[in-house]
Amino acid sequence: MTQVLRRRLTLLGPAFIAAVAYVDPGNVATNLTAGARFGYTLVWVVVLANLMAVLIQYLSAKLGLVTRRSLAAQVGGRVSVRVRFLYWLQAEGIAIATDLAEVIGGAIAFHLLFGVPLPLGALLTAVVAMLVLAIGDRWGQGVLERIIVGFLLLIAVGFLAGLVVGPPPAGEVAQGLVPRFDGAESVLLASGIVGATVMPHAVYLHSSLTADRLGVRGEHSSLRDLLAATRIDVVLALVLAGMLNLGLLLMAAANLQGMPGTDTIAGAHELIGSEIGVGVALLFAVALLGSGISSTSVGSAAGAEVMRALTPWSLKPVTRRLITLVPALFVLLLGIDPTRALVVSQVVLSMGIPFAVVPLVWLTASRAVMGEHVNRRVTTVLASLAAAAIVALNVVLLWLTFAG
Repeated sequence: MTQVLRRRLTLLGPAFIAAVAYVDPGNVATNLTAGARFGYTLVWVVVLANLMAVLIQYLSAKLGLVTRRSLAAQVGGRVSVRVRFLYWLQAEGIAIATDLAEVIGGAIAFHLLFGVPLPLGALLTAVVAMLVLAIGDRWGQGVLERIIVGFLLLIAVGFLAGLVVGPPPAGEVAQGLVPRFDGAESVLLASGIVGATVMPHAVYLHSSLTADRLGVRGEHSSLRDLLAATRIDVVLALVLAGMLNLGLLLMAAANLQGMPGTDTIAGAHELIGSEIGVGVALLFAVALLGSGISSTSVGSAAGAEVMRALTPWSLKPVTRRLITLVPALFVLLLGIDPTRALVVSQVVLSMGIPFAVVPLVWLTASRAVMGEHVNRRVTTVLASLAAAAIVALNVVLLWLTFAG
């Protein structure tokens, strides 16, 4: 048993790369805003979104392991050239929204820590992210996984420090588990939380990370062992990500609720310093920087995989990074509120989730695709309910936005 466990532990890693997408700066903006404005009202959204993420990311990893093809490649091989191109366009739009959030978050962190202008901070974030990817390309996925785990630990310390210093009342947290909304703005934030938690590009990427069955590490392991290790990998990585997301919301609800200035990350950072402590504020800014750098690295890798699988084109990483950097620079140079841009970007991401999740559920529920590893009926039902909940939330969001 000990040897089996040890072997499975060596197979962990891909889910932690995907999990970085779940603690990106968009999560920071949506969870801080949700906690500061609505207290514990949306706790249930964070918990539910994370449970959905665990299931969806496992299905993505399983698809890659069993079929040895990524989700994007599976979709591309089943549709016409025209549909494939349209599908790629929406996926590319999601990638741009993802980069917008992550680069802006990194820029804010550089500004908070070193006082550099936001556009320069955006460029620095992109450059450092490229270096992280270059290290992964040079020394392999295993090294990249260790770097990302290091970033996750840094993020965990920074984002949970405030919760330790200013803990929330357990009773109010428990009440937040009861599903409810508080007006149209809370629905907007709920959609943003879902978009920031169940990330489309992470769904695309995870299947590509497992498509080669973990390379040398998986050579002497059966597919059943690989799937068992992947379940452990996904649960550990996504539980950590969920704790960070929930911790941000609870910190804001317990310490910043109703205070002016919490509508921006910079304002929230200042209030954290005054209400909780300067040390906590410093850790928060450092964690935000780690979040921006690591998540934009993962986002770039996901965008490259989708383009490679769905189009005949393949851009050099530097070229792709420059193209996706433009919208973030555009927002910052025009003086648009960066925190509001982060929240809106997460809503855009939420709109793209069905295009990733619905094909994923359909493919993993197909015996023709998955063979003996096809989803159990209960798994398909739960995944279908998750997809339906996401679509329903988006429909309600659009109705409230345009009806009002």
